[in-house]
Amino acid sequence: MGFDDMKLIALPAFSDNYLWLWQQDTHAVVVDPGDAAPVKQALSREGLTLAAILVTHHHADHVGGVRELHLTTGAQVFGPAREDVPAPFTPVVHGDHLELLGQTLAILDVPGHTAGHVAYFLPNAPQTPVLFCGDTLFSGGCGRIFEGTPAQMLASLDSLAALPPTTRVCCAHEYTLANLRFALAVEPDNTDLQAYMAHCQQLRAQGTPTLPAQLGTELQINPFLRARHPRVRQAVAQHAGLSALEQTDDVAVFAALREWKNDFR
Repeated sequence: MGFDDMKLIALPAFSDNYLWLWQQDTHAVVVDPGDAAPVKQALSREGLTLAAILVTHHHADHVGGVRELHLTTGAQVFGPAREDVPAPFTPVVHGDHLELLGQTLAILDVPGHTAGHVAYFLPNAPQTPVLFCGDTLFSGGCGRIFEGTPAQMLASLDSLAALPPTTRVCCAHEYTLANLRFALAVEPDNTDLQAYMAHCQQLRAQGTPTLPAQLGTELQINPFLRARHPRVRQAVAQHAGLSALEQTDDVAVFAALREWKNDFR
């Protein structure tokens, strides 16, 4: 495997998590290992040495396997400075850069789902850039707002939306079909969305992950990246009964959109 053959492996865990294994030659980096077992199996199967463990936020399904993997492999752990990550870990903050497996990773601050959530962006990855974004951005959706505010989550999504459209989005859950059902309730006439739903249904029917997603596609189909689009704004205003003034407030519209999704069945 040459330098241009960076390999991204989505390891299924729990009911719908993906633990991302980034492989380069005989070394690997794992992102958000909520469970050590699938990671250890993959390392053994592929004959890989674990070089580092990256954590985006503190939730148990993202950190549950960190300590065991650190103890068994000695891999260095990196995680958000403002969150409780299994020690010992190296804290990272917005603007930091890491050098791992020949790649530069930029640390992005993306609060909202949790207060200190970070993302890892590889601008110069082979072929196209790569984003490990945890539970901030999903294909067709975004994370629930547990610790942050709607304003923070909107700002975080804005910062991710500004990345190159060719960016591969490696999010941590297979929520895509459920997210797209909601997206179609918001924008039923979006033909890009209709086509993407059909594509993702086919992938899932074959047992194939819908991820990584492509950021350019998300900009066309994801209501949480399209909250300022007139069609989305109008649908949200109608659903939530927003006043004329509230309809002009980006954060109010985004908050109402997120509430709509929270209650959507």
